[in-house]
Amino acid sequence: MLAKTYSDVRNNLKSVCDTITNNDEIVIVTRKNDNNIVMMSIDQYNNIIENMYVRSSRKNYERLLESVEELEAGKTIAKDDEELKQYE
Repeated sequence: MLAKTYSDVRNNLKSVCDTITNNDEIVIVTRKNDNNIVMMSIDQYNNIIENMYVRSSRKNYERLLESVEELEAGKTIAKDDEELKQYE
């Protein structure tokens, strides 16, 4: 995470945007009176929103954690496209 002044971001916007998108960086833009903002890539933003959504339901989040544990323990069943079509 980087902190940059408003003036620095304004004077180097393209470079700051490139740093954010190319390096998965988050930039805090410092402003007067602590009215700071955060700049991040759309991918990072979407990831945060998705995680907030998943965690908003305790039951769904617990199911997700159980699924991850099953996957890591090798308790998975592989199905091909034809087998999956029967569930449509």
